Amino acid sequence: MAQYDVVVLGSGPGGYPAAIRASQLGMKVAIIEKENLGGICLNWGCIPTKALLKSAQVFQYIQHAEDYGINVGKSSPDFPAVIKRSRGVANGMSKGIEFLMKKNKIDVIKGYGKVQPGKKVEVTDDKGEKSVVEGKHIIIATGARARELPNVPIDGEKVIEYRKAMSLEKQPESMLVIGSGAIGVEFAYVYASMGTKVTIAEYMPRIVPVEDADVSKELEKQYKKMGIEVITNAAVQSVDTKGKNCKSTIKGNKDGKEQVIETDVVLSAAGIASNIENIGLEDVGIATDKGKILVNDFYETNMPGYYAIGDVVPGQALAHVATAEAIICTEKIGGHHPQPLDYGNIPGCTYCTPEIASVGLTEEQAKEKGYEIKVGKFPFSASGKASAAGAKEGFVKVIFDAKYGEWLGCHMIGTNVTEMIAEAVVARKLETTGMEIVKSVHPHPTMSEAVMEAAAAAYDEVIHL
Repeated sequence: MAQYDVVVLGSGPGGYPAAIRASQLGMKVAIIEKENLGGICLNWGCIPTKALLKSAQVFQYIQHAEDYGINVGKSSPDFPAVIKRSRGVANGMSKGIEFLMKKNKIDVIKGYGKVQPGKKVEVTDDKGEKSVVEGKHIIIATGARARELPNVPIDGEKVIEYRKAMSLEKQPESMLVIGSGAIGVEFAYVYASMGTKVTIAEYMPRIVPVEDADVSKELEKQYKKMGIEVITNAAVQSVDTKGKNCKSTIKGNKDGKEQVIETDVVLSAAGIASNIENIGLEDVGIATDKGKILVNDFYETNMPGYYAIGDVVPGQALAHVATAEAIICTEKIGGHHPQPLDYGNIPGCTYCTPEIASVGLTEEQAKEKGYEIKVGKFPFSASGKASAAGAKEGFVKVIFDAKYGEWLGCHMIGTNVTEMIAEAVVARKLETTGMEIVKSVHPHPTMSEAVMEAAAAAYDEVIHL
């Protein structure tokens, strides 16, 4: 039986950083993966979707080239080539993880892993042969999958989830997207920008419902300009796939009226479900609640020697959260004294066009918590850089505690805002006040100076509004 200091189950953005950090700390490490290294994020999530989004953006640039004084003639998307490029990017990233495993002397074991009592993991390879590895510490990082709605079963042909959406052989003429979280609005943009007639059905009163209300309103406005139909307060009752097309029955939450929408395909993007079934948790006695593995601040389960990180534990289901948890977990195992993760200062990014980025409290949440607040908002329509780039949509919105100046929240929608949000994350980590942002000189012309302008607006000192 192979023996290790650390055995990691799953090689996504939680699993592979855990393995690397453990190796850096001098431990002998094995990682178990049933598919490709990199997990969903690198192979079917974060990375290949960004490749699809880039292709969509390039096509949009070409479509509007005349706005920049450039004539390019008629153009059209080559959908199979767009898909092929995305898969190529994903494959390249997965090979990069293979290199990192070799560099850090980590044993990669291919197969399906199940934890067992006695700090063991049973591995079944693709031929059905079983083996057992033993570790002083077992880290569960099995990630998540698309959540299937009980009344909208996914058949992989007409009703699809995100993996199929990024590997379709043919571009559909029409698509219904169920759910308007990051996955839903990103795919809505990709397909709509290339000519698919897209309808979004969102159960909540507004799209991207976890974001600040002003951001939701702006994205809906921009999507409607693109020709995307947005239906909120909408419950999808059923999808009839018997005929050539899908006939989706949608019921309004408020008025109770039903409508039937006919599309070529339905993309179910109604969240994710953690992969905690059939991995041996019950055999070991590891406690779970509401589909998540219960852990302490350092990701130890109730069973000594067993840990869990990433999408299988409570907290935001984001790649960068999984990586942060991985490092804290392995450093604690290695005898270090890491600080627990601050889940209130985690940035969220959505890579549609316009992009969305946020951290901290929304305006509504800040009021609910009883803060007296100062709110500043700076539209990109007043930004010289945004005007020059032809990207005047969106804004930066900041929320400060009026009493102490604490930066409570930052919400952005616009071009490249996912590259700008880290300023707010770091400033909040350092307990920076609103006036310190106002007095920090930002370069001109840049999109990022909108952060300073928004802070100045909160304190009635804005210059360019």
